[in-house]
Amino acid sequence: MRLHRNLVFAVIDTLHSIFNEDKYADKEISKTLKRDKRWGSRDRGFIAETTYDIVRWKRLYEEIAEVKPPYSRPNLFRLFTVWATLKGIEIPDWKQFEDTPTRRIKGRFDELSKITKYRESIPDWLDELGNKELGKLWDKEISALNEQAQVVLRTNTHQTTPKKLQQILDEEFIATKTLKDYPEALELYERADVFKTEAFKKGLFEVQDASSQKIAHVMDLKPGMRVIDTCAGAGGKSLHISALLENKGQVIAMDIYGNKLKELKRRAKRAGAHNIETREIDSTKVIKKLHHSADRVLIDAPCSGLGVLRRNPDAKWKLNPEFIEKIKKTQEDILKEYSKMVKPGGKLIYATCSILPSENQDQIQKFLLTPEGENFELEQDEKILAHKSGYDGFYYSVLSNSKQ
Repeated sequence: MRLHRNLVFAVIDTLHSIFNEDKYADKEISKTLKRDKRWGSRDRGFIAETTYDIVRWKRLYEEIAEVKPPYSRPNLFRLFTVWATLKGIEIPDWKQFEDTPTRRIKGRFDELSKITKYRESIPDWLDELGNKELGKLWDKEISALNEQAQVVLRTNTHQTTPKKLQQILDEEFIATKTLKDYPEALELYERADVFKTEAFKKGLFEVQDASSQKIAHVMDLKPGMRVIDTCAGAGGKSLHISALLENKGQVIAMDIYGNKLKELKRRAKRAGAHNIETREIDSTKVIKKLHHSADRVLIDAPCSGLGVLRRNPDAKWKLNPEFIEKIKKTQEDILKEYSKMVKPGGKLIYATCSILPSENQDQIQKFLLTPEGENFELEQDEKILAHKSGYDGFYYSVLSNSKQ
């Protein structure tokens, strides 16, 4: 593989924004990819995948390169050199790459790979927390979370079927496979920019990980129900719920961020999901008005996001223990307040994209002991670990309101 100067420089510029200016990797990569219209899909793929790789393995690479943040431009090139050397890519004869110690890089890599926090490229506190909460499973799980995530689509059954969608995507040269136990899912054999396809523009699918697609199915939905998605965000699960309700009944998609709900409205229009209504949570009155009114309430709770590190590797460097403690308090409060919207005989579904028991089953056990939780019974829950499922780490529990 031959390195091209303008592509390497684009990677270095993007890394500078992510590491030194604390910007989000996905947004910065997206911005960089729009910089030069002459770049083809292979060029854009190189920039995106190389940047994500270096973000993912930052701690390991900085240890090998003997550099520390904030990174000067020469230090960013040193990180790039480590990446290229370990990939077996020939280092070009540019002044930025003078005196590359190829042999020493490989030696240091072998040495550091024996230590989990370097091998898996994670902060000390995260390694300690993972060991404390997951014990023997932690090594396998963090290793799985460092792999590149597959691209999984969710067929929009308002518009088409998985079989038809597969044929349509085939015509656009995108090969997919169906997934057992995930009725609407199609997984791409090779990464591709699916957002440019006609199928996407027509609203035939959404990009949604297989683990996330499980949630709407465990809600035991029937057309005509009133369902409240309390932390809807841009609405991936709301759209899935709408499809399973066959556009009958009502989906109330709520969030504290109005801009996310605007995006949901756009997506719902494209999908042909007509039974979704958005409501911004700008006061406690919004919740009170809906007390004891819903057949199903979904709390897709804010969380550490540790289960989705494969697609957000920069979260490893943005997270800290204080944030996790704070978010756990938020989860407790949300469970107590939002559960009041479940009507007698209805169900509450709590979900996170975290792998930590303290954000998941521990929160549910705690909730069931509160006055707000005393009428609920745990029907089922599932801890979805990436190293077992092959998809994102996730958790869900289904609680029924037994009060008549």
